[in-house]
Amino acid sequence: MMEHIGIGFEDELFKDVPEEVRCHLPLPRGMSEKDVVAEVGRILAKNRHAGEVPSFLGAGCYDHYVPAAVDHVISRSEFYTSYTPYQPEISQGMLQALFEYQSHISELTGLDAANCSMYDGATALGEAARMCARLNDGNVFLAPRAITREKLSVLRNYLTGTGVELELYGWDDDGGVDLEDLERRVTGDLCGLYAENPNLFGVIDARVPVLRGMTDAPLVMGVNPLALALMRPPGDMGADIVVGDGQCLGSPMNYGGPGLGVFACRQEHVRKMPGRVIGLTEDSHGEQAFCMTLQTREQHIRRGRATSNICTNVALVAVAAAVFLSYHGRDGLVELAKENIDRGRRLMDLISDIDNVQSPVFENYHFNEFLVELPVKPEKMNGILSKRGFQGGLPMSAHVPEMGDCMLLTTTEMHDDTVQDSFVSVLKEVL
Repeated sequence: MMEHIGIGFEDELFKDVPEEVRCHLPLPRGMSEKDVVAEVGRILAKNRHAGEVPSFLGAGCYDHYVPAAVDHVISRSEFYTSYTPYQPEISQGMLQALFEYQSHISELTGLDAANCSMYDGATALGEAARMCARLNDGNVFLAPRAITREKLSVLRNYLTGTGVELELYGWDDDGGVDLEDLERRVTGDLCGLYAENPNLFGVIDARVPVLRGMTDAPLVMGVNPLALALMRPPGDMGADIVVGDGQCLGSPMNYGGPGLGVFACRQEHVRKMPGRVIGLTEDSHGEQAFCMTLQTREQHIRRGRATSNICTNVALVAVAAAVFLSYHGRDGLVELAKENIDRGRRLMDLISDIDNVQSPVFENYHFNEFLVELPVKPEKMNGILSKRGFQGGLPMSAHVPEMGDCMLLTTTEMHDDTVQDSFVSVLKEVL
């Protein structure tokens, strides 16, 4: 090859790169495939996964059981290797699967339209805030102070350059929305209001429905999609936009990703929605067909008119969610959500019997996660729990500093009575 292109040494391929910026890596000699597999296996053996170490982390990424049917379907080459269905005539399978996903999300949220989809829950929130700025002339976006630092960081980044200022409101003694604080902040400059239900504290807030009456600005609601199997749909509570992370719908934790940004809105707002929408139509023979009905990203329309520059949409994870929801069906999803509530209530009661531990911090309704206050720093507790074979909960100090002595514990259907009893026993012993 070098002879054909007229060079004598490999270094001549890089003669345009200045010597002072070149990086000379001392690469080891090549290995056979068998040796590479063995070496990678040794490296991976250092990891510990939730199947070995029960995880009580949550706050958006959950350890739920993923039925074998989900991986079987999304592993088909038609789904696994397809990227973007630019040519609908050869992408009908992917388009139909995404249409089914949208239909499930619309039914869960009680809203007219859903896209497919955002990167994760945090970017879905950022896109929702920008969408509010397109729908409303205000320049203030209100969000709860009880929010993860990662989600808050992404939200600030998405609002950069929009002229919209972010303001945060507090919580009350029950862990829900502080209506008095919120009322003081609701002004004519408001472009959007965001509330989570369940919120970061795991609290299901009965006050959320009254938020619709506090402002004419768009109401954005953050949700746990699995909890919506039991809760009143956000659309029925006046939400204009619903966002959340669909990782709980058929995706493993995978060291925090990939997530699935759930995004739904009312019909009158659909042309301001980011991403794309799959629609049902007819082909030239009058047969049922699927197509990309709305494409508002910059790859498809003029950059100045694009609602978002999202360039990929984790479509495979959306298909996984569609398979997961179809697999469980309406009744199965309700049973799964009930089991998560029962698991959470049981763990909460067990921990409440431990001396010097407050469980839960907020006497309110919860889904499957709740705050506990410990007599030692949660970070220290997690270090000890890790040595005893458990991944503890989420320390709140980095997210809500005034809750620095609290840990957010999450449990799911993956934690049977034996796992919960063992965890509480170790927690009691350590304390």
